Amino acid sequence: MSTTYRDALRDGLREALQRDARVFLMGEDVGRYGGTYAVSKGLLDEFGPERIRDTPLSELAFVGMGVGAALGGMRPIVEVMTVNFSLLALDQIVNGAALLRHMSGGQFSVPLVIRMATGAGRQLAAQHSHSFEGWYAHIPGLRILTPATVEDARGMLWPALQDPDPVLLFEHAQLFNMTGEASDGTGVDIRSAKVRRAGDDITLVTYGGSLWKTLEAAEQLAEEGIEAEVLDLRVLRPLDTETLLASVRRTRRAVVVDEGWRSGSLAAEVMARIVEEAFYDLDAPLARVCSEEVPIPYPKHLEDAALPQPEKIVAAARGVLGR
Repeated sequence: MSTTYRDALRDGLREALQRDARVFLMGEDVGRYGGTYAVSKGLLDEFGPERIRDTPLSELAFVGMGVGAALGGMRPIVEVMTVNFSLLALDQIVNGAALLRHMSGGQFSVPLVIRMATGAGRQLAAQHSHSFEGWYAHIPGLRILTPATVEDARGMLWPALQDPDPVLLFEHAQLFNMTGEASDGTGVDIRSAKVRRAGDDITLVTYGGSLWKTLEAAEQLAEEGIEAEVLDLRVLRPLDTETLLASVRRTRRAVVVDEGWRSGSLAAEVMARIVEEAFYDLDAPLARVCSEEVPIPYPKHLEDAALPQPEKIVAAARGVLGR
């Protein structure tokens, strides 16, 4: 069934609320307003204020409440309006939720799901537009998911709620109006990367909002006779190194596309793993396409120039292939 990314997220929320009485949603404006991106619209009327909870404007407080509720046996879904604001709750996420299983010697788990919008392209300027998924992927104890398709938007939430440890879902804000085929609600794999386009000449590795730009670049390359394989990482922690290496060993060339900044990026980690484990399978040096090393600008032409775009990906692939 065709639906939008936004509606698929809502269907996933509704299904989780129906299947498990321990599940509840909380965050800023998730109830009466229906969510900043209208993802939770209508759920307050359907499930009531005990399970769709509007919170004060304090990420530190309500993420901490989610950690406590998870420790107490509930299955909270916490919505943070945008990834930039999640930095206000870093102590709760990084020093709390991610560490409690280890620090308790396995006595406690934190089955918490945190959803947040990420990414640029909407002219919302620097404080609402960055991509910090790679930061969180650095932290042991967290699972990091980046649904880039309607199917994953619908199907990742329920398996995430079954994880005994914290799961962070990064939903790229440029995708909310995208349409596609939804899953049947039985859940999708939250452990593995997925090949979105098969090819033999080069592997284009990406995730999240950059997937569709990368697929567009692959189509442009196909017009030149270059068949690019597009690998959607989907899970940034733990990385599915096996699928990544299998693709790169087959094509023998790779470009990594990452909306994060180049310095200290997830792209750098992906490239390091390829070099560590598949260096002698490569026929050319690796390349990457990242955001420019600036806060995301507000003007549209500057924002576009700062972000990975299909033409940049095509140029990087040509360079690796010596074209």
